[in-house]
Amino acid sequence: MSILDIANLMNTYLWGNLMIVLVLGVAIFYTVVLKFPQIRLFKPMVMSLSKGQSSQSGITPFQGFAMALGGRIGIGSIAGVATAIAAGGPGSVFWMWVYALLGAALALAESTLAQLWKQNVQGEYKGGPAYYLAKTPLPWLGVMTAALGVIGFGFTGPIVQAFNISDSFKNAFSIPPIITGIAVAVLFGIVVLGGMKRIGRIAELVVPFMAGAYLILTIAVLVVNVTKIPSMFALIFKSAFNMEAVYGGIFGSAIMWGIKRSIYSSEAGMGTGANAAAAAEVSHPIKQGLAQGFSVYNTLIICTCTALMILCTGMYNVYDLSNGSVLYSQLPNIEPGVGYVQASIDTLAPGGSLGSIFIAIAIFFFAITTLLSFGFYSSVGLAALFKESKWLKPSIWFVTGLQVISIILGSIWSSETAWAVADVGVGFATWVNLLGLICLAPPVIKVMRDYDRQKAMNLDPVFDPAFCDVQGAELWSDIAKTYKTLNDPKKETVNK
Repeated sequence: MSILDIANLMNTYLWGNLMIVLVLGVAIFYTVVLKFPQIRLFKPMVMSLSKGQSSQSGITPFQGFAMALGGRIGIGSIAGVATAIAAGGPGSVFWMWVYALLGAALALAESTLAQLWKQNVQGEYKGGPAYYLAKTPLPWLGVMTAALGVIGFGFTGPIVQAFNISDSFKNAFSIPPIITGIAVAVLFGIVVLGGMKRIGRIAELVVPFMAGAYLILTIAVLVVNVTKIPSMFALIFKSAFNMEAVYGGIFGSAIMWGIKRSIYSSEAGMGTGANAAAAAEVSHPIKQGLAQGFSVYNTLIICTCTALMILCTGMYNVYDLSNGSVLYSQLPNIEPGVGYVQASIDTLAPGGSLGSIFIAIAIFFFAITTLLSFGFYSSVGLAALFKESKWLKPSIWFVTGLQVISIILGSIWSSETAWAVADVGVGFATWVNLLGLICLAPPVIKVMRDYDRQKAMNLDPVFDPAFCDVQGAELWSDIAKTYKTLNDPKKETVNK
């Protein structure tokens, strides 16, 4: 069996109906028990980005947000949306929206847990699924997640990002994929070996710029195709609820691919964004949880931009994967992926290469920030495995080398193989993380109630683990003392 055959076989089990039921069930559960935080706390979500500052051990809340958002707004937001439309039809877009709304509560929960049980490892905050899953009744899940994370971020994840960068540069500039792969690998190595602070700083600068440019271009495409917008939305909703005859045979695929690609692009439920969340310096775990919940909404905007450009221009194909038939074809010689978006942008200037050039640049920025996030995430997994051991730094160097090799290999693989392998990594991570989120609901609820209690008293929440009766969060005892001292009105009077 080929690598593609093995990956497809594994994905059949990892991404079956049970996964869809589980991820939706856990997302709905957290939405309800936390009292719809993605809606009622929307203002604090936005405000959380402008508050707080870095420390010797942590980065700013905005840098943590940007690092996680850089990981979320990756190839999944462009090529991933296109593949969802190709396999699930226009209706898949609606189910992406549904999951993103529910997934914001998941992102808040997992990022809160990451903050709650973060640790100071060799002078830097580290946390995430590898740390909080160790607090479950099955502590070995933490070790498994750390190992899976190192494999996923060290091998499967970089492959699909590298493929799409090299493929888009080949289409736009006729640059051989291997050359692009080597260049990206070198750039990646230089930045990642600079550590958490360097990655956070670059994400802080690049992410807002690339997201803004993508939004502006989407508006331009929609303005040119304004008369098609009503029928486009009608097609999305009709297909989502099995009311469009053409796509009736793939109704189940619309749900599966919409949720599958939404998980991949938003990372809500996977736990990956929680690795970045733990690195932030905040006074209460919920604060960074809110920032990460908001990052899911930002990812949703970029995914929606991609979908609207593709659908309003009609530049896509739809396949029934069960029998190989073609249900809609406007780009017969184009593989599902960035080519759909390039073709939609080209409609602004027919006969030119505007789409290829813009998407090549956008893909580069989207994918490179995702790769940099992967570099940090893999170091978190290694820190969980080796802790203060002398082998930690050598292991980070080794895995960084593996990532460099993966980037080069990914640049010359096929789209189908790259996505299939990446889906295996995402699937494993999501399954294990969801099991952990089910086990750790009680502490999340306690911490949320503590945050709500302090906000109701018009206080700037400061988390004290002893007050909430949360075990194993000793680091927060010291953090709480620091913030309580800073907020002490007696101290302010003395200073005056």
